[in-house]
Amino acid sequence: MPDYRRKYATLTMKRNLSIKLAILLTFTVLTLPLPGLSQGNQSLKKLKGYWIGSLKVQMTQLRLVMNVNAGERDTLIVTFDSPDQGILDLPTDRAAMYGDSLDVSAQGIGGYLCGRINKALDTLHGTWKQGGMSFPILMVRQGKKATLNRPQEPKPPFPYDTEEITFRNPAGGFDLSGTLTLPNRTGRFPAVILVTGSGPQNRDEELLGHKPFLVLADYLTRLGYAVFRYDDRGIGKSKGVFGTATTPDFATDAEAALDMLRKRPGIDTTKLGIAGHSEGALVATIVASRRPEIKFVILLAGPGTTGEEILLRQSELINRAEGTSDAAIALTNKLNRDCYLALKKNQDNDQAGRKIRSLMKAYDKARASDTSYHSMTEDMLNAQVATLTSPWFRTFLSFDPQPYLSQIKCPLLALGGSLDLQVPAKENLDAIERAMIFGGNSSYTVKELPGLNHLFQTAKTGSPVEYATIEETFSPEAMGDIYKWLQEITK
Repeated sequence: MPDYRRKYATLTMKRNLSIKLAILLTFTVLTLPLPGLSQGNQSLKKLKGYWIGSLKVQMTQLRLVMNVNAGERDTLIVTFDSPDQGILDLPTDRAAMYGDSLDVSAQGIGGYLCGRINKALDTLHGTWKQGGMSFPILMVRQGKKATLNRPQEPKPPFPYDTEEITFRNPAGGFDLSGTLTLPNRTGRFPAVILVTGSGPQNRDEELLGHKPFLVLADYLTRLGYAVFRYDDRGIGKSKGVFGTATTPDFATDAEAALDMLRKRPGIDTTKLGIAGHSEGALVATIVASRRPEIKFVILLAGPGTTGEEILLRQSELINRAEGTSDAAIALTNKLNRDCYLALKKNQDNDQAGRKIRSLMKAYDKARASDTSYHSMTEDMLNAQVATLTSPWFRTFLSFDPQPYLSQIKCPLLALGGSLDLQVPAKENLDAIERAMIFGGNSSYTVKELPGLNHLFQTAKTGSPVEYATIEETFSPEAMGDIYKWLQEITK
């Protein structure tokens, strides 16, 4: 279960898009002299352009785009796009051409592209290497750059007021930054604080070329609601450290946003609520359980069961959707359970790490004859152990939202997509409803939305592989359900 915070994908809500999406192109920038070619050379001019190929990663096809340009002082500038992962214009750390051979490396993720270019300078036969794995690739030069179509993404000018706000988290001792959108008229408006899901997210909850919170904030503000969304700590313009924070830490960030909004003009504090997506729904649950100033709460793909239950179910569902065999799923389930048990039994990270490493090597050995499986390299093992022993993962694994949910007394809306494979809707919505009944809160609505995935996109299978390829960012029907519910409780 590799770590999606940077290079790998831990199966933990959006942090976890699975090992099969581990070809994430997170490069650092550097341009180097191009041996043998000069900026005035006709060959260099012909080499410039957009080279498009496809990587077959088990059951998944991932497009890889190499953008080639000439820089100053006879340099070759190469950037990469992974359109199917919503990643564009990522610079490399080394690019060089020797004769007809092109080498491009990305040491930050251990990625390396090498290949030969034909005499016409329009085709490259090569290999992409990363994490001890090699993928053949044929790249053809195109005249047009690959783009992402996101028809719902709003463009300025906006018919409402937008203000950037910096506010203090006194519990953490740092400043956070976000955007407040307000209807463009006088008055005091019902307000919603948006809280992002797991993994480092900016205020738009940007992921795979989508900006769900930008779309949702625009939609609600046009209909008369104030909306505040903010960058996670350590992300974008927010200060603080993301890597060592846990879900309860993120709750203090949301509470700081609440305290700031309560003092802002134009906000109707009698109609001030919070909405969270995925792990953000856990944050919203914590805040709503202890802050009476919260007048309503919206849980979007919110957990109702423990982190461990979600992770185990999530892993099985995603692997099954991607065509993994029953035997391999059984082995993976056992590995997950054993690793989680090792974490619970060993609070010392060194001891837990040694046990987990031993379990993963045994897993590799058990799947050695499986041609669809790529063994883990030492770097991948190290990344796995670091992720599993991190404060965030340890906290999430044992986190039970039930005690917090049962303390919520304000109106609650919980939505989940029937094709959500990351926080499965039925189990978690049922658990949320049980907590409402147990806590005596009769003002709640729990609804499963057919055909929607974890990001509330209209999907075919719900697999995370689809997220970037779907043009829809946020189902209009889902946003309509949110608005209709808000109208009922804020009228």
